[in-house]
Amino acid sequence: MKPFGYATLLLMLLQSCSVKEYKSSSTPIQHGLWDSLLQTHVSESGVVDYNGLKKDSVRLNQYIELLSSAHPNKKNWTRDEQLAYWINAYNAFTVKIMVDNYPVASIKDIKNGIPFVNTVWDIKFINIESANYDLNNLEHGIVRPMFNEPRAHFALNCASFSCPKLRNEAYTPQQLEAQLADQTRYFLKNERKNIIKDSKSAQLSKLFSWYSGDFKVDGKTVIEFINQYSEVQLAADAEISYLDYLWNANDK
Repeated sequence: MKPFGYATLLLMLLQSCSVKEYKSSSTPIQHGLWDSLLQTHVSESGVVDYNGLKKDSVRLNQYIELLSSAHPNKKNWTRDEQLAYWINAYNAFTVKIMVDNYPVASIKDIKNGIPFVNTVWDIKFINIESANYDLNNLEHGIVRPMFNEPRAHFALNCASFSCPKLRNEAYTPQQLEAQLADQTRYFLKNERKNIIKDSKSAQLSKLFSWYSGDFKVDGKTVIEFINQYSEVQLAADAEISYLDYLWNANDK
């Protein structure tokens, strides 16, 4: 796709994903049930046992119901409580739609509506209090614009091989900073996602191309962002290319 076409498409996506502020008086929830599910059914490297989760659907549905009962708000929730909630919610609802359709070779095979137009990320199956969302709303309408936290890209999991791994523990406000830093370091050193062997060149995940603007925090370049977390430091003029993004399910 030509750059102009991609930019136009991205702008249309962001406009369609915008979310109005939802007024709620809920108080923060605990994520212990999600933590237990992840420890039971997700490996250290992020391989997901969807069959196991399908058999454990009672507990999964209990957590989904807990998420649905309390909408984050600025009145009663801290920033970290809100962000941890939204990351866990995105991941849990992604797991939920995978489990409901499993076995499936790729999350992209789950479709709704008009072929080649509507995708799994446009399905409004997420209900939180009386707000209805799709996965695009959560990522592009809430997490990215409201929190301005580039490391969240490495916490959100799209159930696919090239995505950052699904962490096998829940995100919590108390540990959020350490968890985001750890996820970023792990993603960068995983050679199935990024290949950074010397300072002169790197093959990066397409996440750094698709969302390059998100990583240019405080005037930094994408390379400067990477160097904060990479074991191998890249030169400012390093030659950058991008790995193919593989959408096969993260079940092996």
